[in-house]
Amino acid sequence: MKIKVLSAAPEAMRLLIEETEPAYANALRRVLVADVPKMAIEDVEFHLGPIRAEDGKEYESVSPLFDEMIAHRLGLIPIPTDLGLYNRREGCPNCHGEGCPNCTIIYSVNKRGPGLVTSADLEPIGDAKLRPADQKIPIVKLGDGQAMLVYATAILGDGKDHAKWQSTHGVGYRYYPILKAGTKTLDALDPEVPFCESHMQSTATEEEETLELASDCKTCKRFMDLYKVESIKAGNDPTRIVMEFETDGSLSTKAVLVAALDILAKRFSETATQASALA
Repeated sequence: MKIKVLSAAPEAMRLLIEETEPAYANALRRVLVADVPKMAIEDVEFHLGPIRAEDGKEYESVSPLFDEMIAHRLGLIPIPTDLGLYNRREGCPNCHGEGCPNCTIIYSVNKRGPGLVTSADLEPIGDAKLRPADQKIPIVKLGDGQAMLVYATAILGDGKDHAKWQSTHGVGYRYYPILKAGTKTLDALDPEVPFCESHMQSTATEEEETLELASDCKTCKRFMDLYKVESIKAGNDPTRIVMEFETDGSLSTKAVLVAALDILAKRFSETATQASALA
């Protein structure tokens, strides 16, 4: 199996997987969605009772939302993750699950109303680099006399346990599309080919399908003028698969892909060892 990066950005990537079959692409998809770990807020401790400001004014530690709803929103905020640094808390060799800088990040939120509490108000206790990359995620709107004082603990987890630990989104794949315009065979992913996917969705099988071009579509019209055809034949190559995915910003697309391939390699190695032991 060969993997080629067709396009890459910090939060989006498109891959071409060659010399493969759908089973292997689906295995990679499942690992990307459910098994690549990331940091997310798991525990939230709310201060109860009045909060006195420096000027002597007292605020009530209340908000328009239930504490459970606020804790849920905090859990879904993408937390910067370094997979080379953090261990799973339950298996951390440094603290044995008690909590330490190698398995835990602690944040504080200290905000007084009126005003909107956002992810920018999450203050990491320690390295400032651990601030959420997206600073504009709304959490709750505080009224006059209301305040929010919480301490939140982030730990490492994976998507199969909860969506807040899911590092990738929109993971999908398809066979490599093959287009035939008259006697010419075209590469549908070539940027020079005006391929309109909204009007020319190729099938999910190896069989060719004749697709009519839409004259009211600018891209299709350009295709018709360029190749002098009114329809095309679209097929697929099942040995070449195009995969796309995005991240929530807690990890880069490169870090996610490398981690997923490492997990797959270890699993295949373990399976091969167990199979050999049966012989």
